[in-house]
Amino acid sequence: METIKSFNPANGALEGEVTITPINQIKEIVNNAHNAQKQWKKLSVDKRIDYLEKATRKASPHAQELAELLSREMGKDYRRSSGEVNGVINGASYIASEVKQAIQPQKTGGGTLHYMPLGVVGVISPWNYPLAMFNNLMIPALIAGNTVVLKPSEETPLVAQRYIELLNEVLPENVLQIIHGRKEVGQALVESDVQMIAFTGSQAAGKDIMKRAASGVKRLVMELGGNDPMIVLPDANVSHAAQYAVGASLENSGQMCTAAERIYVHESIKEEFENQVTNIASQYQIGTWDDPNTNVFPIINDKQRTNIISHIQDAIDKGAKVLLGGTEHPEHFVKPTVLTNVPESAIMESEETFGPVISISSFNSVEEVVERANNSRYGLGASVYGNDNVDEIAQQLEAGMVGVNKPAGASPWVGAKQSGFGYHGSIDGHRQFTQLKVIN
Repeated sequence: METIKSFNPANGALEGEVTITPINQIKEIVNNAHNAQKQWKKLSVDKRIDYLEKATRKASPHAQELAELLSREMGKDYRRSSGEVNGVINGASYIASEVKQAIQPQKTGGGTLHYMPLGVVGVISPWNYPLAMFNNLMIPALIAGNTVVLKPSEETPLVAQRYIELLNEVLPENVLQIIHGRKEVGQALVESDVQMIAFTGSQAAGKDIMKRAASGVKRLVMELGGNDPMIVLPDANVSHAAQYAVGASLENSGQMCTAAERIYVHESIKEEFENQVTNIASQYQIGTWDDPNTNVFPIINDKQRTNIISHIQDAIDKGAKVLLGGTEHPEHFVKPTVLTNVPESAIMESEETFGPVISISSFNSVEEVVERANNSRYGLGASVYGNDNVDEIAQQLEAGMVGVNKPAGASPWVGAKQSGFGYHGSIDGHRQFTQLKVIN
């Protein structure tokens, strides 16, 4: 059987492997999910929640094992991995209760609204938060009465496999199944007899999913990345803004969709802001998952690392100035890098860099910076720091989530423009995993 090997991104060591699911077996897997769904949807929502809570309690004693596996496979330090694992396990019950509220019948003037399960939901998840990202899609789908077929990223299959194994010691057979593979397996899942695809990943993959799902008019919920702008106004608290800029750019080694990818600072405070950002970023240390002093960990693979460095080089070639880091980096890592005077023509202005890079440019007028911030096909998150007119500026930013003197990120989790199709989280987001039926 063909396998996917999972390697430690810090040193290239083999951590384990999983068997690739043969494409000719996916039809049977989805059919099994349909058969299981016939009984699963008949259970009360409280009974489905009870199953989920018992399953997560089964996984709870394995939290340390899961966190260490996540760290070795994805590279992030143990503190962050442990936080992700515990958040998934301990937060499941809250999400489930929120879904219960979302799917309660609603009386209206025209009748009663019922939120019915769709059938089988295919979940395709990324590697940067290899448990949290699929968990936030899987739980609403299951509690709403659907069954789920999960395809995790081929970069982090081991931790997903182990977590699903633990849950399946409690859940009824075939209610939750996992398949493994690369692009071809994901495409086969989309084209199979599923009623919905919930996906987090690249725009290119999202567009391919839309094409393949079209013939079956399948429901879609997709988050397709971001290139988030951050605006720092002249009356902003510079220390506060600088601290956030570093955290939002370097957290998870910059490998997150709501990273601050484009930072625009008013010319009057630019030098002070740059000095503070550079000072804070210089205190970040690269290292492996088991080093407690690590702030920035290895990049997931060599292809992504090469892409990050090429974005840095492109910005420098086009006139950006290096304040920290640059283009020389240890194997498997990218050191925290601060660039200023990044021109609008730089690749990182239009594409996700997805690495530990802080990109700074200056502006003189609000009209100018809003236009530049909106000059992107992405529209996931954005943030604005300052006092006067911040709410008005936030309204003008073309993003699904805007933070005012705080990070972007909210519930529901929603992207504008090409960053999203549908959304998830919150009462309204959970309802996207259902079919609305009106009875009058």
